[in-house]
Amino acid sequence: MPSSLASTSPADEADRVRDWLTSGLGLPARFELEAITGGASPRRFYRVRFEASARAPFATPAIVMRVPPDTPDVAFARERGRRWPFLEVRALLEARAVRVPKLLGEDCEAGFLLVEDLGPTLAEHLALHPGEREALYRSAVRELARAQVALTPLPEDSVVSLRQFDEGLFRAELEHFWEWALAARHVDTPRPPFQRAAEYVVRELCKLPRAFTHRDYQSRNLLVTAAEPRAPAAARGPELGWIDFQDALLGPRAYDLVALLCDSYQPFSRAFVEARLDDYARERAFDAAERARLGREFDLITLQRKLKDAGRFVFLEQRRGDASFLPFVGPTLAIVEDALERLDDVPELRDLPAVVRAARAAAESA
Repeated sequence: MPSSLASTSPADEADRVRDWLTSGLGLPARFELEAITGGASPRRFYRVRFEASARAPFATPAIVMRVPPDTPDVAFARERGRRWPFLEVRALLEARAVRVPKLLGEDCEAGFLLVEDLGPTLAEHLALHPGEREALYRSAVRELARAQVALTPLPEDSVVSLRQFDEGLFRAELEHFWEWALAARHVDTPRPPFQRAAEYVVRELCKLPRAFTHRDYQSRNLLVTAAEPRAPAAARGPELGWIDFQDALLGPRAYDLVALLCDSYQPFSRAFVEARLDDYARERAFDAAERARLGREFDLITLQRKLKDAGRFVFLEQRRGDASFLPFVGPTLAIVEDALERLDDVPELRDLPAVVRAARAAAESA
């Protein structure tokens, strides 16, 4: 992909997208192109809607993904001579009956993909239909459980099998919290309590049962879409499609449950979370002892995941100039404090609440 694409203006980039759609894919020129937000990702997205007078090649709108050449997943593919992880994981999930966007066009050399538009995100849908929250989250938990079973075992050559949450990655993400939520904000708190807790958490997480891990299975990466026509009549209705799965790897089986049920953008009561963990346990046919272990795993993963998230939100503001995530730092650290209350029997964690309170105070006074 030409390096000049990485620095084009939004208007120039939109022109390149139009040119690719018409000249590269041969689509009719009568369409509207709408830039849409893509969260913290360096990717950029455009919704394509064809005019009523045009002979639309697709039944629904489509999404153009513009993928810069320096994104980690593209670099990963280039170094190994493989397809982009997004494309590999999409094909794997589709083959195992997980609802993902259909691939409508690709030009990896130019840095473009065209995929099916499955509909609004879960977060957007719930803003308009809050009464559907419990049903949709129950569906999200059950679909995750079913997908983990369907994806076991993974193909030996799968890109997911080549990557995993290991000691180094767990530790690096926890350090992200220290570096950005504390050091970058000049929060005066001793390091040894954090270091002791981090070593314990990393050690315990490395022991947990593993499964396919989306890595960011939350309300902005699940899409509420109509059921496919092949679905049985009794099962028809809204279902959830998955996006943003290019970083999928092997990780703790409860990791995606934490991403979903400790979502920084969707506050939940503890009763709601416990009910969804019960849903997952029933889908996996866990007995009472295994359900209890799942709850403990969930709290341990919550510490690692949400501390990393808090650091990430500050990083995005200080390094990328995106302050939109800063309001979520305090609520994210409140989730950590809640998990620590349930883990108060662990000696290595007893001094961590003071560290978290210091980071939270800094966030709320910023």
